[in-house]
Amino acid sequence: MLSLSVTFPPKPISQLPKSFLNGVQFRQPNPIHLPFVKTRTSSSSVVLMAKKEEELKEIRAKTTEEINEEVVDLKGELFMLRLQKSARNEFKSSEFRRMRKRIARMLTVKREREIEEGINKRLSRKLDRQWKKSIVVRPPPSLKKLQEEEAAAEAEKSA
Repeated sequence: MLSLSVTFPPKPISQLPKSFLNGVQFRQPNPIHLPFVKTRTSSSSVVLMAKKEEELKEIRAKTTEEINEEVVDLKGELFMLRLQKSARNEFKSSEFRRMRKRIARMLTVKREREIEEGINKRLSRKLDRQWKKSIVVRPPPSLKKLQEEEAAAEAEKSA
């Protein structure tokens, strides 16, 4: 049997024998640093909030039609990213989240404006369905830019 004598007041940790508890040594208490726990500093979150506020001001300055056009463009970009992912091309995975968040911010501002005008949820959904049906499918800006670059490269080769 293991006999353990406890004296009160207990001895400081530094005076305990090294063989205490089967070779486990106690050291002076240090703060525990866990590699998988991320801590945020207050200054970085303040900068992030400022960027979001700036982006919201930029969105609120646009008209509803401009917001609708940009939402269509961003959804097209999101579709192109999904195609790149499925084709196993190189892409930034952070772009998915960034675009979805931007689309959500724009739709939130659009809904805020509807609430100010007194449009209820049911009518808003009806108008949204009509708007979605009226969208003309067009290539996203990134695809247009890529096509223009390819056309310029072909023009250089032929010239």
